[in-house]
Amino acid sequence: MSAHGRTVTAPAMLEPKRSGPDDNDGEQAALDLLASGKLEIEGRLVDASNATLYCTITVSGRNLNISRKQGKPAHQVACVYKPIAGERPLWDFPTGTLAGREVAAYAVSRAAGWDVVPPTVMRDGPFGPGMCQLWIDHDTDMDLIALSRRTDHAGLREMAVFDAVVNNADRKIGHLLPVTDGHLYGCDHGVCFAEDYKLRTVLWQWRGKTLPRRSLEALRRLNTVFEEGGLTAELSSLLTASEINATKIRIDTLLKHRVHPYPPTDWPAVPWPPV
Repeated sequence: MSAHGRTVTAPAMLEPKRSGPDDNDGEQAALDLLASGKLEIEGRLVDASNATLYCTITVSGRNLNISRKQGKPAHQVACVYKPIAGERPLWDFPTGTLAGREVAAYAVSRAAGWDVVPPTVMRDGPFGPGMCQLWIDHDTDMDLIALSRRTDHAGLREMAVFDAVVNNADRKIGHLLPVTDGHLYGCDHGVCFAEDYKLRTVLWQWRGKTLPRRSLEALRRLNTVFEEGGLTAELSSLLTASEINATKIRIDTLLKHRVHPYPPTDWPAVPWPPV
């Protein structure tokens, strides 16, 4: 899924959908709905490398605290469903693990307070278990290439730190989802959390630069929740123990050196195609 390739084989988006949850209550409501609502498949994102289905969930008589309410008795929420059965095998990631990595990326983003990843859950669906993520209506007036090159965008810089933590091997320009209120989301985190250093991104403009105070505070929050055991327990059903330990080491390394990482020397530093 990407902003660049969001071609859907369905009616024209049905109606405008909300851009994302606007507070903690709205986020929890979105998670509950994603986990238990009935998925109606409306189409397929044809440019995605894995099976990526555009779905809606309709709930009557419930006032969801999510931005851009539709203002009618039956609230319809759009989401993306990626069944594990539709994942293509990769040489460097175990088969059938991409959906879990997407959910793990959301858990890390939420624990750190970054809010980079839209609400995401693991659930059963029409084609078996998979990940289900709230659809984000990105700002189509935004020049994503120009956005990806900015050095003064706090949300973009936080995304770069998030990617370093989760070891994102595929941060393309099309995976940036800016919304009209100025917030920046990201999508497609299925190839994260490898044990080996595989950071591959278009966001290298801060390499070697001192981490901002906000980023250090977020990293300390992550360190704390890992030490308390809550995040480890949450990730244990999604990642291997070695992958979780590698994530902790990356956080410790970032806190120790307090700089943005440099590109790897034995691995392509930028995904292809970069958009």
